[in-house]
Amino acid sequence: METRTHSRTATLDASIFSQPTAQRAMHIGSVVTRFGLVFILVVIGSLKFTAAEAAAIQPLVTHSSLFAWMNGVLGVAGTSNFFGIFEIATGLLIAARLFSPRLSALGSAMAIVIFLGTVSFIFTTPGFSPGTMIDQFLFKDITLLGASIWTFGEALSAIHPNASRATDADATAVAS
Repeated sequence: METRTHSRTATLDASIFSQPTAQRAMHIGSVVTRFGLVFILVVIGSLKFTAAEAAAIQPLVTHSSLFAWMNGVLGVAGTSNFFGIFEIATGLLIAARLFSPRLSALGSAMAIVIFLGTVSFIFTTPGFSPGTMIDQFLFKDITLLGASIWTFGEALSAIHPNASRATDADATAVAS
């Protein structure tokens, strides 16, 4: 009985923890990460064209040393529309990975700028207090920043495939 149980465990370990399973999981994870990021950017970018979203981001923009000038130049709705156009374009460029790693790398770099900007609101918005709705909105952008950095690196590695192999070899050498 013990041998049979050990055999099942070994078979299960071999199938769940196998290289093909790892590669499949990494592929699925990369697709979900990339297109989840695209979905968020396009949907939230589209919402920027509504009066409610323009009003919601106005206090964040007003208190930001990076973006406060925009309300004076474009107005509240114009600033929100600008962000919407930028976010939608960014999402579409990241999705272009299906046929152009260069366009996807550009979109990913743009996403890094977006999420660095939104994460900066944590430090510039008065009354920052973890647990409020606006702070939860900003905290998730840290993860989206990480996804943007990953999609940027992945797209660059598709442009320069030999560079990614050299980096992997360097990482393996350091780990061992």
